[in-house]
Amino acid sequence: MAIRMRPDLANLPAYKAGQRPAERTDGLATFKISSNENPYPPLPSVLEAIARAAQNSHRYPDPLCTDLIAALATRFDVPAENVAVGTGSVAVCGQLNSATITPGSEVVYPWRSFEAYPIWTSIAHGVSVQVPLTADWAVDLDAMADAVTDRTSLVFVCTPNNPTGPAVKHADLVRFIDRIPAHVPVVIDEAYVEFARDPEIADGLALHRERPNVAVLRTFSKAYGLAALRVGFVIAPPELADYVRRTATPFGVSTIAQEAAIASLNDEAELFARVDALVEERRRVERALREQGWHLPTSEANFIWLPLDDTQGFAAHAETFGLTVRPFPEGVRITIAETEANDRFIEVCAAWQALTS
Repeated sequence: MAIRMRPDLANLPAYKAGQRPAERTDGLATFKISSNENPYPPLPSVLEAIARAAQNSHRYPDPLCTDLIAALATRFDVPAENVAVGTGSVAVCGQLNSATITPGSEVVYPWRSFEAYPIWTSIAHGVSVQVPLTADWAVDLDAMADAVTDRTSLVFVCTPNNPTGPAVKHADLVRFIDRIPAHVPVVIDEAYVEFARDPEIADGLALHRERPNVAVLRTFSKAYGLAALRVGFVIAPPELADYVRRTATPFGVSTIAQEAAIASLNDEAELFARVDALVEERRRVERALREQGWHLPTSEANFIWLPLDDTQGFAAHAETFGLTVRPFPEGVRITIAETEANDRFIEVCAAWQALTS
């Protein structure tokens, strides 16, 4: 007799991580620019914290993440009771769904956006309400507000939007939240906010302090360069943060991850100098591609978006240059990486135009 499985999960989309570069025999250096990873390794002070913490790997980590939550509360000037952590923002996203969804309730989010939204919604027995982006690949807040009903249990606003790059303006987000019922949590997913330079970008933390239903989701994977250690967090109303903690995997955030995150918070000035360098690289690549004639949305993240029809063909083309990119049905996302990789990607785009013109 076959094991009984949940039939509704048979068509659950798999989370598609960026692929490793194909092995080459010609000696050409390969670069994985498909996962929005930070090309810089952890700072020496962070590596020292990792080494110290590793000596206690035979002990369980603090399940309450007490020191990390205290450090986050101090860094962002919020009460500790408003902070909850998990194994990356993708896990915290799942915890938020588990904490708020009842069977059949709806989760409203932009699409295309972070691909974990539909996965976690389905797992929690919710219904996805995917709101198309605008023609310029930005989150359509008016359409999202129109999509909220009395069945809505959660709203995600990804800004800067992954995988397309544009960020939401603060004034626009204020007007949007004004239209959302106060009992519906609005999660502002700011996984890439440290790379944003638009002075008018939405300030999620300010809105969290002003509005009782606003939460801010962030990660240590991108700007802080701790992708392998899996640390994410949400700053939320106390009652929501409490339920996010209840739905977390016990002992999920390792001691090594907790200590590395604390050390990273202590050395933000040096870390953010690296972020500034990546932002300048992003601008350089964008300028070069626009000079080639590409029409790009303005990115406020550590990646750029190429609207394309033949995305699989472009990805295969990039592989011949030793670059692994991330194709979606509507376009290709490219991580800003080492200068050599960025230079080669500019060559890839020029060669593609020559092939397809």
